Amino acid sequence: MGDDIPSLASTTFGSNLPPDVVSALVGLFREQSVPAGATIFREGDDTDVLSVIAAGEVSLEMDVPGRGRQRLLSLGPGDLLGWSPLLGGGSMTASATALQDSVLYIASAHELRACCETNRELGFYLMHEVARSLGRRLLATRLQMLDLFCPVNAEL
Repeated sequence: MGDDIPSLASTTFGSNLPPDVVSALVGLFREQSVPAGATIFREGDDTDVLSVIAAGEVSLEMDVPGRGRQRLLSLGPGDLLGWSPLLGGGSMTASATALQDSVLYIASAHELRACCETNRELGFYLMHEVARSLGRRLLATRLQMLDLFCPVNAEL
C-alpha cells in the first residue's frame, strides 16, 4: 500500500491533509480498480465504504419520478465517493457508475470513524477535508441541477 499513499496525497482530497495524517491513513485505504460501465453502488444500498477517486470518472445518478434515472454529477480524481457512511449514515442517496476505467482508494467508514475517535488531530483534518469536499460537491450539484431542470432559454 505504501506506493499508493503518494498518489492519495497528490489527489485534491489528499493534498490538503498534513503528511502525518496521510501517513496515518496508510493501513486504512486500499486500491480498487473499477472497469468502465461497472456499478459501484446503487441508490438505497447500505454500505460502509468511503472512496477517493484516484483516476477515471464516475457518474452519480438518481431515480427521479417521472424522469427516470438522471445524472446529477460526474466526479473525477480527488473527489469523494460514498461519504454518507463516514458521517454515520450507510444508505446511499444516489447510484455510482464508472464512466471510464477508474481506480478508487477505498476504506471502511467504520474504521475511519474509529481512527478519528482515537486520534482527534487526524479526525479534525479528515473531517475538515470532507467538509471542504462536500462544499465543492454542493456547488457543483446546484449548477448541474440548474442545467437539468431549467429550460434552455430561461432567464434566472
